[in-house]
Amino acid sequence: MAGDKPISPFWTPSRHLDRRPFLQSRAAVTGSVRGFFAEQGFVEVETSVLQVSPGNETHLHAPRTEIIRADGSRASRYLRTSPEFACKKLLAAGEQRIFEFARVFRDRERGDLHLPEFTMLEWYRAGAPYDAIMADTVVVIASAAQATGIGTFAFRGHTSDPFAEPELLTVAGAFERFAGIDLLSTISGNSGNRSALAQAADGKVRVAEDDTWSDIFSKVLVEHVEPHLGQERLTILFEYPSPEAALARVKTDDPRVAERFEVYACGVELANGFGELTDAEEQRKRFTESMAEKQRRYGEAYPLDEDFLAAVAQMPDASGVALGFDRLVMLASGATRIDQVVWTPPADER
Repeated sequence: MAGDKPISPFWTPSRHLDRRPFLQSRAAVTGSVRGFFAEQGFVEVETSVLQVSPGNETHLHAPRTEIIRADGSRASRYLRTSPEFACKKLLAAGEQRIFEFARVFRDRERGDLHLPEFTMLEWYRAGAPYDAIMADTVVVIASAAQATGIGTFAFRGHTSDPFAEPELLTVAGAFERFAGIDLLSTISGNSGNRSALAQAADGKVRVAEDDTWSDIFSKVLVEHVEPHLGQERLTILFEYPSPEAALARVKTDDPRVAERFEVYACGVELANGFGELTDAEEQRKRFTESMAEKQRRYGEAYPLDEDFLAAVAQMPDASGVALGFDRLVMLASGATRIDQVVWTPPADER
């Protein structure tokens, strides 16, 4: 706005001095997390940023580039939205416990909790159930708080004790408690009944004519459920409905839900984990459906990584999780915006 005082660049010494305590906290958290993984026998890996496919989720958008080969031919590549495809190829190769501080990229994202380029901490355990990865996540979050000496996370007027016993809450239980919706009654097998959920959500969220079951689910989650999660202590939201399984396997004893969980603190989503799907044909089916929906909505779709699908068929049983490292540092350092805890903010911003 006219008359506003211009903001100095991040590299101005006075401004850097203001940011430096948060960056020192970042270094402390990084060291603490690496120590945890070393104690657990994990190997730190570094996987490639340029990928044939950046991921095949409907609402994630990736920067695209082009490489020129030695013979002068050109090929499209994407900056990854996650290191997941590469890490799972390493599991197929025989690695048992791996983690990565991965630089990842997402278009159409910017805000107090979003950056177009950020750090994702991702790790996997071969042969482990997904509750083992849940337990890891709780320890990693507590170790971050211990590293900075903060006793309580705080964000936008909400607080959460990272050392307290987490709240365990199924997605169906959360929908019943906070929105008065019987979510599982709108699922048959692993498919969502759009009309049933639209009727259940009537008057609670705005439902558009072209909203899918997943769209309505997301609206209820964001508007009625997430604001209540991670209050006073962490919340582990688990047993996601099977239409939202993504890369997780469906539970054998109840195909309406999948082995997927998310962890929240102060209403902020910190981590998203899976009991990993190892059925390549089912994974292909999910990706194909997601890309068809992406094409319908956004007029674009990403290719499938055939090498990844081949690796899925060879993967051992495993569980893994992706944690927004910058968000964790933000809460552990007492910062109020995610750009305060990255060494160099986005290039086009002050």
